[in-house]
Amino acid sequence: MASFSLDQAEIRAFYQAFSKQLEIELKELEPTLVDIRRTLHKFPEVSGEEKRTSQLISEKLNAIGLQPQIMRKDVGVTADLTLGTIAPNAPLIAIRADIDALRITDQKEVDYCSHNPGIGHLCGHDAHTAITLGVALGVNRLAEYFKNQWKGFGLRLRFIFQPAEEICLGARWLVKQGVMEDVDAIIGLHMDPEIEAGAANIRYGVMTAFCDEVQFKIHGTGGHAARPHHVDDPITTAAQLISSLYQNLPRSIDSRTPAVFTIGQIAAGQAPNVVPETAELRGSLRSTNEHARSVLHKTIEDIAQGIALSTGTRIDVLFKSPLPAVVNDSIITAAFEQSAKDVLGHQQVGQIDMPSMGGEDFSIYLDSAPGSMLRLGCARPDQEAVFLHSPYFDIDERVLAIGSRIMLQTALLLSLNPQILQKGG
Repeated sequence: MASFSLDQAEIRAFYQAFSKQLEIELKELEPTLVDIRRTLHKFPEVSGEEKRTSQLISEKLNAIGLQPQIMRKDVGVTADLTLGTIAPNAPLIAIRADIDALRITDQKEVDYCSHNPGIGHLCGHDAHTAITLGVALGVNRLAEYFKNQWKGFGLRLRFIFQPAEEICLGARWLVKQGVMEDVDAIIGLHMDPEIEAGAANIRYGVMTAFCDEVQFKIHGTGGHAARPHHVDDPITTAAQLISSLYQNLPRSIDSRTPAVFTIGQIAAGQAPNVVPETAELRGSLRSTNEHARSVLHKTIEDIAQGIALSTGTRIDVLFKSPLPAVVNDSIITAAFEQSAKDVLGHQQVGQIDMPSMGGEDFSIYLDSAPGSMLRLGCARPDQEAVFLHSPYFDIDERVLAIGSRIMLQTALLLSLNPQILQKGG
């Protein structure tokens, strides 16, 4: 585990003064951030269709003198910001927010409930967007502070507002468009309704799972439901396949290694008295290291071949949309931990013991630069825990200013120690 410190007295004094002033500025900006978040919450857009959201983000950045770029197909936004005096080795720190919503009906009884039927910001991406805009707005208000009181210090930031995180494509789209060029480090966060607002959790190392979509197409021979001896029934084969996968996959790898396989879709047949020719299954495989993932892939293929042989069918197996794990860089995570403790207090920052089995396409950016993600508590004190993707999901909006402070102070810590990034985590 890495440690993070500011050794020089002048640098430490600057960071402490900056933190104090940032707290004042973001407190004043809090109503603005709440308004931005509620506007986004009212008008959510699903993956790949975030045109109105992208336009709103662009307008907010334009208003403070930045030159945002709306990405291809009018979804996604990036903008660069340089503040103060930049040293030749000053790192470029990217801050990423995901901006898409889910195809879930928002059922909250609040005036900012979704106005788009069947679509809702029920994973906190509206908060992530407002927090990252809060970083831009906060930095803008500190421009004179840099210029007049702390000459010689500077900051280079790139804001990445990413579409289509929920379908694990948006990060790939933006990387292909060059958003990671010259980036030295990237940071992001995610709402966590399982911990209270005013607390945060960090994790060193693997944070989310490797994710694979697994598709099976079972080819049999169809016929009359009354004459099963005339057919090679793909539905019977599907039942055997699912049972065998669920029973044997957990026993194919070290039981101490987290992994999970789930079938989520089954499609076969059009009539109750006809055995169909084919059946299709779609599932999700989650694993936490490359070796386990490789073993599980081979085991799935072996089980499918064995079931096919025993039932007289053919089973095609396809692994789709592989998503790497998010592996948090130790140096950047140490900066996150320090800034979170500076903002929230030491007792309010915990460590995540085990990786999440969820997927996060933040991992795609990590092929280009080291990075880290933080889990930010957002549970409301006036309601029982409502989990992510629930139709009743909401946040304690005090986390917006908190999140902006942590993100900006983390970027500043990394900027004040450029040499530490060059060592790697």
